[in-house]
Amino acid sequence: MKHFFAALAAAVIALSSPVAAQDNPVVVELFTSQGCSSCPPADAILHELAAREDVIALALHVDYWDYIGWKDPFADPAHATRQRAYAAAGKRRSVYTPEMIVGGATDIVGAKPMKLSEAIADHARRPRPVSITLGRSGDTLTIESRILAAVGGPMTVHMLRYTPIQTTQIKRGENRGKTLDYANVVEGWKVLGTWDGHAPLSMSVPLSGEKPVVVILQEEKSGPIVAAARLR
Repeated sequence: MKHFFAALAAAVIALSSPVAAQDNPVVVELFTSQGCSSCPPADAILHELAAREDVIALALHVDYWDYIGWKDPFADPAHATRQRAYAAAGKRRSVYTPEMIVGGATDIVGAKPMKLSEAIADHARRPRPVSITLGRSGDTLTIESRILAAVGGPMTVHMLRYTPIQTTQIKRGENRGKTLDYANVVEGWKVLGTWDGHAPLSMSVPLSGEKPVVVILQEEKSGPIVAAARLR
């Protein structure tokens, strides 16, 4: 099994063509669960993506598999709600794990490194319509943004934190007996507001603790991600 994970992860690196670090990072959201036996290969791929500067890799653990024997300690019902909103936007009838959403627009079911690499490269090549800059002074985060090209409408301003590495010994459920590492485990997802893009955006929000912070500008109704940035 370890060799299988390594092969999947190596394929992601080999097939990808990173852009300049942080110039236009591509957001990859993995909807996963510790109660899902099909998820570890996708979790392993996210580990490799988490090391890249041109990708913001995020693990959103969902709670809808908790009933089968193991309660995922990182699961948040809000993550399943976000996944269902993506499904509705894409006219998909159901949600499942593992699923990756690239750039808020491209869905990839399962651990498919070639398809994932192609999607990341495609989104990285797209012109950046919005600039976004983050700064921190003490317990205050500043967000500055402006329009560079036409966008599809009003944008939602999201903020989240993540823990770079989490380890769990799983004692029940489909993955019982395994000790698994999880990269970039998301927590504290917040909607800060909306931005119409007409005037430059300038926001200041409270920020405590040392965990990395990510800000995402996304077209409303779970549309494409327009821009994203992080501070670590």
